[in-house]
Parts: sequence; C-alpha cells; structure tokens
Amino acid sequence: MSDTEDIARLIRELPVLAGATGVPERMGGLTNRVYRLGDLVLRLPGHGTEEYIDRRNEAAAARAAAAAGVSPEVIHADPTSGLMITRFIPGTVTMSPEGFRARPGSPARAARAFARLHASGAVFPARFELFAMIDDYLRLLSGKEVALPEGYHDVLAEAGAVRAALAAHPLPQAPCHCDPLCENFLDTGETMWVVDWEYSGMNDPMWDLGDLSVEAGFDEEQEAEMMQAYFGAPPSPRDMGRMVIYKAMCDLLWTLWGLIQLANGNPADDFRSYADTRFARCRALMANPDFARHLAAVAG
Repeated sequence: MSDTEDIARLIRELPVLAGATGVPERMGGLTNRVYRLGDLVLRLPGHGTEEYIDRRNEAAAARAAAAAGVSPEVIHADPTSGLMITRFIPGTVTMSPEGFRARPGSPARAARAFARLHASGAVFPARFELFAMIDDYLRLLSGKEVALPEGYHDVLAEAGAVRAALAAHPLPQAPCHCDPLCENFLDTGETMWVVDWEYSGMNDPMWDLGDLSVEAGFDEEQEAEMMQAYFGAPPSPRDMGRMVIYKAMCDLLWTLWGLIQLANGNPADDFRSYADTRFARCRALMANPDFARHLAAVAG
C-alpha cells in the first residue's frame, strides 16, 4: 500500500483526522515519512524502526516535551504501530547546518530550548545508555551482512577511557532529546522548537549539546554561543570537556545506526558514506591532542 492510500485510510478511520482535506504535503524524514495535513503533522514509521525504537517511550517523551514548551502538542500516538500526529507550528523554518550559520542567534535559541527541557523535571521512561546502545547495535548488525569500518573495534576500545572519565563523576540524568539532527529543529526567529523524540531518554545533558554541535557543524564561535546561552555564563572546563567528549561518542554510536539503515535498505541517503564519514570524524577528534585535555578535565 502506498503512503497516499495509507493516509486516505487513516483519514477515514481516525476521528482526529476527520475533516482533513487537501493533498498531503511531504515534509521529509530520514527513516520515517512525515506529512502535513492542514494544521496537523502525520508521522508514518519507517521500515525496520521497530527493531530499535521504543514507541511507548517516544510518545511519553513527546508529550512531556510539549508540556515543557519545547515541542508541538501531541494529538495522537499509537505505541503499537508507531503512528504519531502532532500540531503543525506555522511560521517556522526547518533547520539545517546552513540555517544555523545564516540565522543569527539560532545556536543560542537551540541551547535555550534544551535548557528548558533539561530543567523541566520531566522523567522519560527510557534511559539513553551510550555504551549499552553500542552493544545493542553491534548485536543487531552481527545478524546482517554489513561490514563495520576498519578499526571500529580499536576505537571502541580507546573509548574505554571516555567511559571511565564519565563514570568518575556521575551527574544527575536529565530528560534529553539525544538525536539533535538539524532537521529536528524548527525556528521562528524568536523560538526554537524541537521535534522527533524517537531516541529520547534520561541522559547527560551535554550529550544534546555535543551532538548538536556535530550535526550542525558548529565552529568555535557557534559552540561558544551555544554553551554561553545554555549556562548563562562561560562553561566550566569539565562541562566543556563533556560536550567535546560527546561529540566523538555520538559519531561512534551513529556510525552503527547508519549501518543498520544500510542493512535495512533505507533509500533516504548513502548510508555507507554516512557511516564511514562519521567514524572518520570520531577517530580524528579522538586523535586531536585537545581531546586528551578535555578528557582529563572530565576525569579530574
């Protein structure tokens, strides 16, 4: 069944979509298919996502984020099928790395949205456990005919020092988005909204900032703007170090995610290149002498 046929069926069957008219407008998505229907946004889950997405956690997190004022209202969420309907927010621009460079103040607006989320007191059902997720993804890939980038396990072994440094000073977990692709940010010029809570969980808040920096390709000035807006002051060496550490670790994790997409035949991108690029960037950052300094700041 095509998406058009599927959407027509949903309009007939779901009361919340009663009265929806016009041609559904495709809004993108790397794994899922997202459509605008008037003042609603319909998300159809992607093939194979049931292998690694907890839809119950996603629905709970999306509702909590909406209550915190950082995400659109959730109109309907089916944790069995993965179908989700949210309120469309008019007057927004879907962000990209170019958008973060061109729209003044956007790194700060994204940081303030994360600060509101992290301080909201919400408790998401899931925990985002970095190294457990890496293990899970490796187990999933062991049953698929996709090769890891050469040297992946060597770099993973080196990341043991990161694991030890983070464990030396464990911090309270906060509700985190955990997957801050640029396209998951909607900017009005005054407010930054955040969408797509598939990977959300209780986590170290600096993961969100480090991952955003990677996804948006922030330079030092943009990172400084982001960190200043988040803390309301220059960050401590330890906080800055955690952000930088997570820049490497998010690439280490999402390398495997890209390979899962490749194995599942996802046509949305060249996921072999995606995975190889991420792994090379992770390896280069960990080899930079500054990385050792940031690691020492976190461990000390």
